[in-house]
Amino acid sequence: MNDIIDLRSDTVTRPSEAMRQAMYAAPVGDDVYGDDPTVNELQEYAADLLGHEASLFMPTGTQSNLVALLTHCQRGDEYIVGDQAHTYKYEGGGAAALGGIQPQVVPFGANGEIALSDVRAVIKEDDVHFARTRLLCLENTQHGRVQSLNSMKAAHAFSREQKLLLHLDGARMANAAVKLGATLKDIAQCFDSVSLCLSKGLGAPIGSLLLGSEPFIKQANRWRKVTGGGMRQVGMLAAAGKIALTEGVERLHEDHANAQYLADNLDGLVGLTVRKEWTQTNMVWLDFDHACGDDLVAAAKSENILLSAHGRSCRLVTHCDVSRGQLDKLISVMTQFFTHHSAQTKMA
Repeated sequence: MNDIIDLRSDTVTRPSEAMRQAMYAAPVGDDVYGDDPTVNELQEYAADLLGHEASLFMPTGTQSNLVALLTHCQRGDEYIVGDQAHTYKYEGGGAAALGGIQPQVVPFGANGEIALSDVRAVIKEDDVHFARTRLLCLENTQHGRVQSLNSMKAAHAFSREQKLLLHLDGARMANAAVKLGATLKDIAQCFDSVSLCLSKGLGAPIGSLLLGSEPFIKQANRWRKVTGGGMRQVGMLAAAGKIALTEGVERLHEDHANAQYLADNLDGLVGLTVRKEWTQTNMVWLDFDHACGDDLVAAAKSENILLSAHGRSCRLVTHCDVSRGQLDKLISVMTQFFTHHSAQTKMA
């Protein structure tokens, strides 16, 4: 496995040796009873770090977001969300399927932000004909693009004005914080609830945290149990999560620098275009002149490189298990592929 270069996502990271040692030594208890000391330590640490009253350890980010929606909304309520948002497009429609919560979609702007004017336009009147608009859900980062602190503060003020609750799918909010030169607390304090993934760029093998007020987390704990997320001696995983928070954030700038290095070295290859304005954190987005994504995946795999490319686009994600030397190998493979592909296209 170690000779595989995997840029499909930052979800593929493997736990560090320090994480493995901490997992081995972690004191454990039954977390459903609230008796796991390592989980409790992680939850208290995270709540303090992000400036919320309480937090709850979850197996996955999808469940963390789902539990947040189930806690904020009742059946027949509505949440406003971006048209490419993870909670809307990539989480199986869980809020609608399991919670009877209606999504009201608005478009993302070119910078990955939702225009508050668009949100205002779809808020429902207090009328029996309409779903009850209850919640606004934002995302940071959004496909690697960072939303500014000012935009998040504006969304907070707007939500108070409109009497809406405000949730952040902050799966990669640590990347956003590093890019902004801000703290996790700077971002989290703008929201009523926050979901933070530990198993992406932060490097833990599993887990996400949901943060909010004590009454919110108490109710969220019930929904975690209802949705099958009650865990037992899970302190071993929480121990890795604690290291992800204490050590993982500091090194994210390396992933960002590697993504920029990759974008700079792929820019100019005939047959592809780098979305330069999207290269803000640890993601590089490419568009191809022709639908060669499947062929590129196959060519890369023959060189022990795993990519996520489909049709005419590709997303490359840097993380702690990808070195600069491995990126040079990828650049070489892609240069050869597109040089050959360009020659074939001219011949045709």
